[in-house]
Amino acid sequence: MQTAWSNEEFKNQLMALGKYYHIHHPYNIALNSGKLSRSQIQEWVANRFYYQRKIPIKDACILANCPDQNVRREWIKRIMEHDGQENSLGGIEAWLRLGEACGLTRTEILAETRVIPGVRFAVDAYVHFVRCAPWQEAVCASLTELFAPQIHQERLTQWPMYYSWIKPEGLEYFRKRLQEAPKDVEFALKQTQMHFRTLAEQQRALQIVKFKLNVLWEISEAMFSVQMIGC
Repeated sequence: MQTAWSNEEFKNQLMALGKYYHIHHPYNIALNSGKLSRSQIQEWVANRFYYQRKIPIKDACILANCPDQNVRREWIKRIMEHDGQENSLGGIEAWLRLGEACGLTRTEILAETRVIPGVRFAVDAYVHFVRCAPWQEAVCASLTELFAPQIHQERLTQWPMYYSWIKPEGLEYFRKRLQEAPKDVEFALKQTQMHFRTLAEQQRALQIVKFKLNVLWEISEAMFSVQMIGC
């Protein structure tokens, strides 16, 4: 039997999957290098909102499937991060404000009429996986957040240069996630290292993260095909 990876090597194997992160997709490269038009930015924001809106739903599925009180106590914070609380701005509200900063109205974003089928299919596939999978696998799938700080920082750095028409306050979502994501991913990584102990289990974890990376890639691919190829 092959020896399982150490926690450090396991993390290194997970980090190596960053080459598949959607920051490398041609659509995101165009997005973060000033190549998209105002209408294309608006379409991106409207389509990505469908994903943002589903985040607390998938997290609620994890809570429903998890018998561990300590994990639930920690994981429920993610729902609060996106749904918000009485005295704090949640991620969904922050994304709506991003849409408004880009010239969209809340009504059209919430109506989801701009969401293209490929985006809807990919996001729904992810939620279905989380709803049906063991909670440990669903937690593991969230580890694409290992790579998220880079993409948030690029948007904060590049967008004001290339898309000066976007009101600065609309970028608050990305600022928030730079603070929240590292704490979220630390807990998820710890749980994954704890529950995926054998080499076969660790390799399964890599497959799960790759699945989630594929979901994010397909979201970009769907928008790229519609907006930039015209399929």
